[in-house]
Amino acid sequence: MDRRRILWSLLAVAAGIAALTGAVDKVSEAFAEEALKRALVTFAVSRTLNGVISVAQGTEVAVEPGGVGVTMSVGQILDPVNDLVERFSGIMLIAASSIGLQILLLNIAGSWAVTASFVAASAAALAALWIRGVAQSRYGPLLLRVFLVMFFIRFAVPLLTIGTNTVFDLFLAPQQAAATEALRATQSEIEALEQTAHETRPDDRSWIDRIGEAIDESLQAMNVTDRLDRLKQAASNASEHIVVLIAVFVLETILLPLGLLWLLIELLKTLAGRVMALKPGG
Repeated sequence: MDRRRILWSLLAVAAGIAALTGAVDKVSEAFAEEALKRALVTFAVSRTLNGVISVAQGTEVAVEPGGVGVTMSVGQILDPVNDLVERFSGIMLIAASSIGLQILLLNIAGSWAVTASFVAASAAALAALWIRGVAQSRYGPLLLRVFLVMFFIRFAVPLLTIGTNTVFDLFLAPQQAAATEALRATQSEIEALEQTAHETRPDDRSWIDRIGEAIDESLQAMNVTDRLDRLKQAASNASEHIVVLIAVFVLETILLPLGLLWLLIELLKTLAGRVMALKPGG
């Protein structure tokens, strides 16, 4: 039983030192700011892509190789992606807001008032562990449980932030980076076709210029067709990458924090249940 009291004492002392020095807070705040930056960058990419798609909805790429008209619609290719991008933008705004809320909670947990309350609870827990008069009173187990509650209030959000971002860095970061870059590539393809669609030529051209331009337009028609084929593939890939990003940020901002929160609560409940097994201190 003395071993248990020593372990409880080490927990109280280590947690008290961590609360006073702010070591855990600094790490968790750095992780939270990095996560917020990722979410905002991805949100900006999604909004920019949404704007580019909206402009391109009515765009038609027209070329006239040898006087034969060829018209290809960019909007028809992008219609299936447009709704998904708009919904994705909303999800990213929610994800960024969730991370912003974490930062606010980190500031509250690391405040002077909460830290002082936790240190006082740690000192009371040590008294309940080692002072026989306190331990044998009805307040002994209560003080230990108060310590666990204050531990949860002081360290739950920092620990959840560190745990979530550690999992993200280990398993999710490559997928997020690749998917975001793919959306940027799709945006570049759309903008290139937009530029092609708005190219104009002067009317005062000689017959030699017209022959040369007819050859150029024939080559351009093949080039534009190739670009449209690439755009179709990019649009299809963009949909897949958007789904991946939705999964990544839902996992990072909702599912992982909830899962880690459940584990922490279960751990503290187990510790609270063992408080009664401790013998009074001598």
